Amino acid sequence: MVERGAIQDFAAEIRRKDGSALWASLSARVLLDGVGRAYAIQGTADDITDRRRAEVALRLAKEQSEFASRSKTEFLANMSHELRTPLNAIIGFSEIIGSQSLGPIGNPAYAEYARDIHDSGRMLLDLINDILDLSKIEAGKRELNEHMVDLPRVFASCLRVVKERAIRGGINLQTEYADFLPRLRADEVALKQLLSNLLANAVKFTLKGGTVTLGAMVDGQGRLVITVADTGIGMRAEDIGRALEPFRQIENPLTRTTGGAGLGLPLVRALVELHDGRLEIESEPGMGTTARVIMPADRVWPDMGLVGAT
Repeated sequence: MVERGAIQDFAAEIRRKDGSALWASLSARVLLDGVGRAYAIQGTADDITDRRRAEVALRLAKEQSEFASRSKTEFLANMSHELRTPLNAIIGFSEIIGSQSLGPIGNPAYAEYARDIHDSGRMLLDLINDILDLSKIEAGKRELNEHMVDLPRVFASCLRVVKERAIRGGINLQTEYADFLPRLRADEVALKQLLSNLLANAVKFTLKGGTVTLGAMVDGQGRLVITVADTGIGMRAEDIGRALEPFRQIENPLTRTTGGAGLGLPLVRALVELHDGRLEIESEPGMGTTARVIMPADRVWPDMGLVGAT
């Protein structure tokens, strides 16, 4: 008080006569007489014990949450090799047995069982990879390997991934984008991963005879807008938020039969946001779903392809 002349919201722990403690917020000023001499202190003391306790509890909870998150990430990173190595062996050897590469199997059922083991192993490996990728992004350890990406080539590659499943399900795959598209500054592996996830989701929730359409354009602000639209079962507006949460699924008969861990859309959004982009989803029950990946204009290479796409 002597040095500053006033204090504002000075927090202090005070002991009572019985030894108990309270926290007070002190605000005060020095009163001066006519010749500038201090003769009194005027101020207030507010009991902030409850607020202080809440702040301490919040800080401890945050520290515990951060510690738990770090522990989870470190565990998954350390376990990734341990999980993938035996799975790769299972997938590889079951593929050899299922295809009867080393000679015919006496009982044909064994070959069918081997193919089932192979498919199950692939599904489990994909799930592990999704969990690890999402954990890396959450921990800030997923770095982008950026370069100029040829979009038509990436689109064709992603469509090939889901083509066989679409044919088996009687679903039409369509494209709606110009012959000349701008190049995009992005991580090509991440871009393929997020587009493949969106296309696989669209095919998964579209019934026989339906359509899945992959489109792309440059909007009036110079942003690249990639759309994946389907004529599938759709979902309610209030369910979209739930679908974007990890390990959450929308309850419907098709979800129960097709399975899945509920990591597709959360991983897509995380990868898009890693590129400073935005994921938008519009859906209506029975009318289908449209997912838009919007990449910022500073990632779109302004060459002749931009004019063609526009």
